[in-house]
Amino acid sequence: MLAQPRVVIVGGGISGLATAHYLHRRLGDGVRLTLVEGGARLGGKISTEQFGGHLVDVGPDALMVRAPVVAALIEDLGVSDLVVAPAGSGARIWSRGKLRRLPAGTLFGIPDRLLPLMKSRLLSPLGLARAALDLVKAAPAGLPDDPTIAEIVRPRMGGQVFDRLVDPLLGGVHAGRADELSARSTAPDIDALARGNRSLYLGLRRRRRNAPPKPAGAGGAVLVTLRGGLARLIDALAVHVVGDDVRLGTAVVSVSRGTAGYEVKLSDGTVLEADAVVLATPAFAAADMVRKEAPDLAAALAGIPYVDVATICLAYPRSAVAHNLVGTGFLVPPEEGKLIVGCTWSSAKWPHLADDTTMIIRCMVGRRRDQRWMDLDEDTLVSQVHAELVEAMGLTGRPTEQHIERWLQAMPQYIVGHQGRLAAAEVALGRLPGLYLTGSAYRGVGLASCVADAERTVDKLAQLLTDARPASEVPA
Repeated sequence: MLAQPRVVIVGGGISGLATAHYLHRRLGDGVRLTLVEGGARLGGKISTEQFGGHLVDVGPDALMVRAPVVAALIEDLGVSDLVVAPAGSGARIWSRGKLRRLPAGTLFGIPDRLLPLMKSRLLSPLGLARAALDLVKAAPAGLPDDPTIAEIVRPRMGGQVFDRLVDPLLGGVHAGRADELSARSTAPDIDALARGNRSLYLGLRRRRRNAPPKPAGAGGAVLVTLRGGLARLIDALAVHVVGDDVRLGTAVVSVSRGTAGYEVKLSDGTVLEADAVVLATPAFAAADMVRKEAPDLAAALAGIPYVDVATICLAYPRSAVAHNLVGTGFLVPPEEGKLIVGCTWSSAKWPHLADDTTMIIRCMVGRRRDQRWMDLDEDTLVSQVHAELVEAMGLTGRPTEQHIERWLQAMPQYIVGHQGRLAAAEVALGRLPGLYLTGSAYRGVGLASCVADAERTVDKLAQLLTDARPASEVPA
């Protein structure tokens, strides 16, 4: 390996910090690491604020602990004792004026059981009959190479399953519209079901019967958080870069090849020399950094669209909630025309936020092709969200505290053609050994996907640095 290789990581969010963590785990002190973050703090969209008498996440609020890489990271960082599982399970769908239970046995909204679907009353009798046709109807002839989720679901199970189940679930995760999202990139399981089975319903049932038991932490929970908020995860990761060169409030202007490796030009005029560079930033930011050196790479990255979103945290007196909340919250289909995309009953979902006097509710607004909230001032936005909560939940009082976090260009959209853009980026990166991309723009938007991608990136980087050992260091 190079005598202490110089590595620059651009971006101090979960992807950049996880990259630094895995790099140190693989190479120990045998690497000179510089982490550059344009913002004033580490953590990116993970942000925890004092709100309603508790520490509340105003960005992502959960980790998928069933992802082995996340369970291992929690153990490595020594924060296992902080893990909190949800107090309840089950979400609602706000459809046609009522909160309706999400049917048991669905994969991104595709049902494998008809009785729970019937009991939910999400579909009309005609919609139920159309969904049941999937059991006997011949599969549509030929799928596009990169179909949208709508192109898979609508012809097989009808418009109501798509509009009232699939679109709010996948759209809620991605802040997108499932009639534009690539099935291969956002829901490969659905794509595989469609290609391997005549019936989505029967294919999903067969898949569930044959699936091996999945390991899970926190008593079997799929999603967990940390007591004190996910900022505790960032704090634990930050401990591992204390001895490194960490530069906050400094933007990267450009990344270019130098005489020996790469030159990273910073906004303060500094130029860092590096043997390898990891861009753990949004795709559009990475595109700006490499545009002069690699215009083909920049074009591929700039083709990944993003959506602006906001989280609105509201604290209500417990007496304002007319009934006990069972479940974790609700999602809203785009066809309803509401401002709210999704709502989490935080005080009911997370035991550490339970409170006898205060109910904390988190709402998300903003999705692709719906940016009505962008021009609203804070009070107007809160008033409109509150009015929708009154309609959905029957609240009888106004919020006593509010916090809005506007996340501009926050959510990458894996629209049709995403795999082609990734392939073009990989070809361009093949001409730039030592330059890497990681983050939510590429192979998964969730925190677990970001951690897994960071680990894969370090595997490739460590191999490159090992292969670069001088001949004198290679054993005879």
